[in-house]
Amino acid sequence: MADTQAKKPKLKKDTGKPIEPETVAEAKELEKHPYWQTTEDEILLRSPEPEDKFKSSDSWRVFRIMAEFVGGFDELATITHGVSVFGSARTKETDPNYIAARETGKLLAEAGFEVITGGGPGIMEAANRGAFEAGGVSVGCNIELPFEQIPNPYQNRGLSFKYFFVRKTMFTKYSNGYVIFPGGYGTMDEVFEALTLIQTKKIRNFPIVLFSSNYWKGLLSWLTSMMLNEKNINAEDLGLIHLTDSPKDAVDFITKCCDLDEK
Repeated sequence: MADTQAKKPKLKKDTGKPIEPETVAEAKELEKHPYWQTTEDEILLRSPEPEDKFKSSDSWRVFRIMAEFVGGFDELATITHGVSVFGSARTKETDPNYIAARETGKLLAEAGFEVITGGGPGIMEAANRGAFEAGGVSVGCNIELPFEQIPNPYQNRGLSFKYFFVRKTMFTKYSNGYVIFPGGYGTMDEVFEALTLIQTKKIRNFPIVLFSSNYWKGLLSWLTSMMLNEKNINAEDLGLIHLTDSPKDAVDFITKCCDLDEK
């Protein structure tokens, strides 16, 4: 009788976590274990092995990606003055950055902007919350992860994406600017993707606000002392960033850049 149960993964003695699989077949078997739950991004981006059936199914996966793009475009078609707010999902409600992000969301909504976030907790929740409480449009673009990210309750329009790159396209397409609060790798990803698109003129007139001078000063110092000094960027590239510690200043800057002073 065939064994239909998932094989128990071999565990590392020091951490108790499963040892990484050596073959595609082993990886597929381990996917049944909670630790190894794969995402659509992971399946799409992993390189095919000689006997891997995914090399023939990748082209069909394009239709799933297409459907996700179409769904996002349809749902967000009416967002014409969006501003995306990014930052750590780990920020607590009592943190000054949470309080500032909530105020920023409120001021953006009052200025006529739709507030867009990644839909999760922390800074995302704070910005959605501020917009929601101000009676504005509060959008959450959530992402499916191996560990569950529960959408925050302060959204009057929510979407869920399987692919990071589709989700990131929505942020860029439907935003007139970004406000970047302290965060981790994901936040840095959003910062530098936007700066790259502006620098290469793929998007125009797109304000980038970094919130919390204390948090970002080390990065900005490195950009100046290393990137600029090595001539890997120009002085004009540094001018793409607006640094502030004030929610009002952040919103005023974006409003001025987007010509919504009279809105």
